[in-house]
Amino acid sequence: MTDPSGTWLTQAGDAKVAVRPCGAAICGKVVWLKQPIDQATGRPQTDDKNPDPSRKARRIIGLQLFLDMLPATATAWSGRVYNADDGRSYASTVTLLDAGRLEVRGCSGPLCGSEIWTRVAR
Repeated sequence: MTDPSGTWLTQAGDAKVAVRPCGAAICGKVVWLKQPIDQATGRPQTDDKNPDPSRKARRIIGLQLFLDMLPATATAWSGRVYNADDGRSYASTVTLLDAGRLEVRGCSGPLCGSEIWTRVAR
């Protein structure tokens, strides 16, 4: 299986996500934000869009985005992805397109969206 481990810059360039193996799955955790401080509060960005009140205070840096992302093929993993922009998780596929590009696709019912993340140089 091809290894997607490394740090990836989101398509919007506003976050970096460290992807690592965790058991049979892969995990993806936010390790950098372009805007780490919430301009409204002057404090670190939190998961304030989460509908669960007990999770709203979680910091975005350190937040796990990939949930149960298990191997589907030699270059793809399936599970769920958490979207801190709306506080929801979506059925997802993560596909390693080549050594420098990772496609992250999320679906809510029949509606899907995807973005291409680029590998950050070591």
